[in-house]
Amino acid sequence: MAIEKAKNESAVKASEERAFNAAQKEASGEEEIVLSINRCSKVVKGGRNFSFGALVVVGDKNGKVGYGYGKANEVSDAIRKGGEAARKNMIVVPVRGTTIPHTVEAKFRGSKVLIRPASEGTGMIAGGTMRAILGLAGVVDVLAKSLGSSNPANVVKATFAAIEMMHSKAEVLEKRGKI
Repeated sequence: MAIEKAKNESAVKASEERAFNAAQKEASGEEEIVLSINRCSKVVKGGRNFSFGALVVVGDKNGKVGYGYGKANEVSDAIRKGGEAARKNMIVVPVRGTTIPHTVEAKFRGSKVLIRPASEGTGMIAGGTMRAILGLAGVVDVLAKSLGSSNPANVVKATFAAIEMMHSKAEVLEKRGKI
């Protein structure tokens, strides 16, 4: 009896926590996209033990975006951990209207990305991984190309390197001492 009661209480507590986290996500206006899930197996005496890694991107569609990688023995836990890591590592994307301020090219290991501003009404012309990141950042019009390796983890890191290389007009003028 006591064991069943304890299990029920822990189940209720877990469901309340999930509801609270979902409400918190809605209140902050952040969206979450799972880009890839990796399965790893370890062979042990009793059989195979699987563990999972999830690459998650979180953004508010208003200039803030972040990515995280979570690892756990269950897919849902890996996604949750990846989302938490992504929220901790959010960066601000400089935007000019509905596009980015200037062309930028970045490389991370085997992946190379090219992101160019586009005129209004062009839409987002980008591959899957970069499309998710730029869409969650709130960029509407952009031309992007992923060159080299298509490994989602490396494309994400190259895209974030490119975003960090971008500077808004105000930042450039401030550096030059014009403001």
